[in-house]
Amino acid sequence: MQFSGRQLWLAAAFAGLAFLGFPAHAQKYPTKPIRLIVPFAPGGGTDIIARVMAQKMSEAVGQSVVVDNRPGAGGTIGAEIAAKSAPDGYTMIMVSGSYAVNAGLYKLAYDPVDGIDTVSMVGTSPFIVALHPSVAPRNIKELIALAKARPGTINYGSTGTGGITHMTTELFRLMANINIVHVPYKGTGPALNDLIAGQIQLVFGSILATLPHVKSGRLKGIAVTGPKRTNAAPDLPTVAESGLPGYEVTLWYGVLGPKGLPKNVAGLWQTELVKILQSADMKGRLATEGLEAVGSTPEEFRAHLRREVAKWSKVIKDANVKIGS
Repeated sequence: MQFSGRQLWLAAAFAGLAFLGFPAHAQKYPTKPIRLIVPFAPGGGTDIIARVMAQKMSEAVGQSVVVDNRPGAGGTIGAEIAAKSAPDGYTMIMVSGSYAVNAGLYKLAYDPVDGIDTVSMVGTSPFIVALHPSVAPRNIKELIALAKARPGTINYGSTGTGGITHMTTELFRLMANINIVHVPYKGTGPALNDLIAGQIQLVFGSILATLPHVKSGRLKGIAVTGPKRTNAAPDLPTVAESGLPGYEVTLWYGVLGPKGLPKNVAGLWQTELVKILQSADMKGRLATEGLEAVGSTPEEFRAHLRREVAKWSKVIKDANVKIGS
């Protein structure tokens, strides 16, 4: 078969575009399983929401999205792995509010705002203030009174020093002017296990991980930290209305990728995440767990991240929180 000079030129040009990564090449993503890092131990809120989204994204993109738990150092171990991974879309990460806290606490080997690619926020929810059933207080006012009457005798668990549950509780401690003792863990799951066992007395836990234990009676929920009550537990008042006016913390979740994600990869993740989060099925499923679905643009997520970094850096300074404290 004979080809004209023009046909040969067009074939060469198309091959060149494909080689450079233009649409013919870009359309191939994904061709293998995708790793979704969770920088905390299994069983916590970030892990739970990540597994829900991984299943939905697997269905959407036609490849398995596999959760990879990499706990430790308040989530910075998993975050560094993700930030330093090849920006090809095969390593992504689900983060929560702890990610913003880390910027004011650690000397990071990556820029947590400009050294990554924001994809989309996933959702927001309050924390639940949960006590072991043997602890007497029935509300925030009584908890503060007990802490003041018996300083240093209430131990609270967190996801680790500098983690969002640590800082959420430290903000409570500062505003209430009380002395309670921090016991760090490598995730919400391990902290809840010790709370259920009575080894510690208090946890400000993610609603996804904590609410089932409250409903079963293994833990006693006394308040939520958001600006309003949650439909998932409407009988629980907010911290502000039940004893500490002005206190408010909202937990958020979002998806990031390494800096330099190809536009088609970042676009696919953002589009599919928003589509999943806007579905009636997902909105209803998350609402029953106390989570409000939030699909955002990368720009909106990055702006939110900057605000959170500034907020928690101030709390870290005011509470004099340091690694090992």
